[in-house]
Amino acid sequence: MTGQVYRLHSTLELPLETVYDYFEDDPDLPPEIASVDITRRKNTLIISAVSDDESISKYTPTAQLKASISETRVYTEEEQKRREGPRWGDDVEEIDEDEEPLGELIEVAAFKGDRETVLQNTAVQYPMFLVLCELARQAEKGTLTAIAEVDGELEATRIVEGEDRPASIEVVEGPNSAGSSSNGVNWRDNEFI
Repeated sequence: MTGQVYRLHSTLELPLETVYDYFEDDPDLPPEIASVDITRRKNTLIISAVSDDESISKYTPTAQLKASISETRVYTEEEQKRREGPRWGDDVEEIDEDEEPLGELIEVAAFKGDRETVLQNTAVQYPMFLVLCELARQAEKGTLTAIAEVDGELEATRIVEGEDRPASIEVVEGPNSAGSSSNGVNWRDNEFI
C-alpha cells in the first residue's frame, strides 16, 4: 500500500497516560512501521516511526507525530455539579482556603495544528498517519480531518471525539481559475515598475 497525506487538521486532546498505554499494549502497527520511539522534551511529545524497510538510511528522518503537553484538571460528575452549583444565598458553603482543590490534575497530549505541525517528515508518512487515526479513535475530545492519496485514489478521513464520521472531498473553483486572472494586477506590463 502506498499513500501520501495532502491535508491534515487536528484538534485532538488525549490524556498522556492514554497515549503511553496505547503503545504499551502492543497495537497493530502498519507493516511499514517496525516500532515507534516515544520521546518527551519538556512540554513536547514526539512519537517517531522506526521503519522496517532496510533501504531507508538510518540518517533519513522518518515520520513523526508531535504533540504539546499541558496540565489540566478533570472533575468527577459530583465535583462538576458542585462547581457549577449556585454561589449565592444560604446554599453557599464556606470555602476553606486550606481545602485541596477539586478534581485531579492530569497531563494532556494535544495533537493540534495542520499537517507539518502534527505529522512531520515524509519517509513512512502515510503509515504514521494511520497510527494518528488510531490515536484519534482513542480521544474523547477533538477532531481529525484529512485528505490522503491511497493507491492513486483520494480518500477523506474525519474522526470526531473518537468516532469515525462520514467525509467527502469537494472540488471547487479556486483563486487561480481563468475568470479571476483578469481582476489582478499584471506586474509584467506595469508601466510604473
